[in-house]
Amino acid sequence: METVIKVGLIGYGVAAKVMHAPFLATLPQFKVTTVLERSREESKQLFPDAKIVRDIDAMLQEDIDMVVITTPNDTHVPYTAAALGAGKHVVVEKPFTITSDDALGLIATARNSGKVLSVYQNRRYVSDYLTIREITDQQLLGEIHTYEAHYDRYRPEAKPNAWREENIPGSGVFFDLSPHIVDQALCLFGLPKALYADIRCQRPHARVDDFFELHLDYGFNKVILKGGMLVREPGPRYMIHGREGSFIKYGEDPQEALLKQGAMPVGDNWGQEPEEHFGLLHTAVNGEVIKKKYPSKKGHYGNYYVDLYNTIVNGAPLQVKPEQSYNNIRIIELAFESNRLKQPVPCTGLFDM
Repeated sequence: METVIKVGLIGYGVAAKVMHAPFLATLPQFKVTTVLERSREESKQLFPDAKIVRDIDAMLQEDIDMVVITTPNDTHVPYTAAALGAGKHVVVEKPFTITSDDALGLIATARNSGKVLSVYQNRRYVSDYLTIREITDQQLLGEIHTYEAHYDRYRPEAKPNAWREENIPGSGVFFDLSPHIVDQALCLFGLPKALYADIRCQRPHARVDDFFELHLDYGFNKVILKGGMLVREPGPRYMIHGREGSFIKYGEDPQEALLKQGAMPVGDNWGQEPEEHFGLLHTAVNGEVIKKKYPSKKGHYGNYYVDLYNTIVNGAPLQVKPEQSYNNIRIIELAFESNRLKQPVPCTGLFDM
């Protein structure tokens, strides 16, 4: 009989309801047995047999193998440390921590505990990234000289009661959105030599950053990562140019929108982009010029949990390592320093993965 991992879900806000619960409910390798909700019992709709607890101490006294931490950024360190200390495997939402020192501390705690610690970098499991990974692995563009990725939204007004829009550590668009596209860039290209960042407030009411432009210097290759809240009409989400050709990609992986509508991640077509969202590949292969729609690979956030299961139960290598997520936080810190100095800074203090 296949081992089933008993899960404690910490928090039941949007991140838990949309990004985690649907996959934990549909993957047979996991069973959510306990949920931490401060005052409600909303999780009973999806997990009717789960026990509701009201605080972290009560959660860690339960018979569970793993916790999934979806609470605000300032809880990530104490909750992760407590769970590891209680002998639980830990999944924590991005961003990993607010400071790189805190990330290093949790990595050390995980090593000492012998338990698995991983950050939910679900944007490694989306259609566009997987397709770009295939194109770069096959070197269809030749040596890449420019890679540009966007994570734009249009939200001119403040979101009511949103802690991410308060002027507190770990809030703002840069902490919220950049971990996705920074992680993708580091996975594709490795560690940059230097970076330059422009992080600012564009909306009149903004109390914390709502726009960023981050340049990562790889020598020949230049990576440009941008995000903002005042982009009503988005351009290409990805633009990649190499010595031989280009790949231009509009549209967003369909999973998040479907999950927000209440869809469950089941069926063979889950994560499949519509053909109209396929990217344009314009390149030369063996002397022949090709200009065509390139079929998107199918994404599935749930494969993060499948990979994690294989690590915990079968001893497979961990796919999303905490050291990689530390690098993400370190890049964020260096970007804020670059923005303060208004000049490029070297990328120091990173794990070479």
